[in-house]
Amino acid sequence: MAKIELQGLVKEYGRTRVVHGIDLAIEDGEFVVFVGPSGCGKSTTLRMIAGLEDISGGTLIIGGEVVNQREPKQRNIAMVFQNYAIYPHMTVGQNIGFGLYTSKLPKAEKRKRIEETGKILGLEALLDRRPAALSGGQRQRVAIGRAMVRDPVAFLFDEPLSNLDAQLRGQMRIEIKRLHQRLGTTVVYVTHDQIEAMTMADRIVVMKDGHILQVGTPSDLYENPVDMFTARFIGSPSMNLLPGSMASGKLTVEGATWSGGTVSGTGEVRVGVRPHDLEVAETAGSGLSATGPVVAVEPLGAETLVHVEVGGETVIATAPGRVVPPIGSSVTVAAPTGSLHLFDVATEKALGRA
Repeated sequence: MAKIELQGLVKEYGRTRVVHGIDLAIEDGEFVVFVGPSGCGKSTTLRMIAGLEDISGGTLIIGGEVVNQREPKQRNIAMVFQNYAIYPHMTVGQNIGFGLYTSKLPKAEKRKRIEETGKILGLEALLDRRPAALSGGQRQRVAIGRAMVRDPVAFLFDEPLSNLDAQLRGQMRIEIKRLHQRLGTTVVYVTHDQIEAMTMADRIVVMKDGHILQVGTPSDLYENPVDMFTARFIGSPSMNLLPGSMASGKLTVEGATWSGGTVSGTGEVRVGVRPHDLEVAETAGSGLSATGPVVAVEPLGAETLVHVEVGGETVIATAPGRVVPPIGSSVTVAAPTGSLHLFDVATEKALGRA
């Protein structure tokens, strides 16, 4: 296990800079997830840690040692890719043990490691099978096993679940998290799926355009986003944003009514409210309220997502699962005091709560 430190890390392709001097310390045994849209630099950062991309500037430290110039095999880390990268002509056991073939371990020790790894991953009965006879989830576990068997100081995962269907992704999220809890090895995980990040990470790193916008626990990013991008990216469904303004202690929200007390500041703002804080209500309460037509509904069983037009914008509110308002009907939606997020229009930075 090892601490990983990124100090002013830069990546350039010719004159184009894609990672802009990022700083981050990943603690020994921590599970850190990088999230962000395609092209934000998260996979490039992971590949620099792995040694698969040259570092254009800055310093990378693993286990207290600078590794900028070290080859991937000299860093004692293991990477699991999106496409599994397992060999179809080899058995499961041979695939898991592939990284040990060039080691000087005795053959009995190699076999012992393969069997122990197979047992941990629930593959002990499949070691003699070919990959073609496995499900997608089993193949991904083989790829993880090949990384595990080397006993690396850190695991790097590059969108490992994106090729799986929704049910398998849910199962593999739990399996990877349980595996981390069992092994205690440092994990750096890249995904564009914020649900994966929220459910798996000790800390989340939000990236955009080669910059780190915010680092924090899942609950911290959800409750206290530092800017509009993070607020919209973290949370499902995304945060609603409505135009508004502040003046003389009053908050005005376009298409809605605010009765939650005074606010500090002046100027144009964007007013953010989580769909799970904005509820379909019979009457308006203290806080934000609005009335508008229903433009769409999404019954999800335990709850219903209700899309309502407010001030020319469509917002998403929640209702109990048995409540499904007809399309075109008028409903009132309300959010309590303290649930609103205020953002500066010009900088998109958070201004506080209301």
